[in-house]
Amino acid sequence: MIILMIDIKSLLMLAVVTIILISCARIFSKGSGRGDKQLLAPYSRVNVDEFQSLIADPNVQLLDVRTQEEFDEGHIAGAMLVDVNDSAFVEKAAAVLDVQRPVAVYCRSGRRSARAASLLTENHFKVTNLNGGVMAWQDAGKTLIK
Repeated sequence: MIILMIDIKSLLMLAVVTIILISCARIFSKGSGRGDKQLLAPYSRVNVDEFQSLIADPNVQLLDVRTQEEFDEGHIAGAMLVDVNDSAFVEKAAAVLDVQRPVAVYCRSGRRSARAASLLTENHFKVTNLNGGVMAWQDAGKTLIK
């Protein structure tokens, strides 16, 4: 009976360790080259001044992820528009962006662009999000174009 209890305890311990190892492996082994998404560092978040410095670099791609109506009301000069609420957002963004170049994203308040940044990062883009979005941009006295 004692031997049976030790074996059950050993089996339970082995099962727990196996579950932990499988969970860790799923987190850290992404990017095996078989179509898995790479485990990437999360996107960067910057304030208005840092964002303005970033987008001054001609290599950086500027992406507005708001609606067409919001974009038409005013956007940061040089921005491309791909609405993050579009069900084909990733495909449309990938069609206009170069994955080899950094991407700076923004929206109205920073919430939608955070979602866009996550989606783009999952698809191998290096992304920086504007904290506070266009609202923070305007509060800092920066201009938008129509």
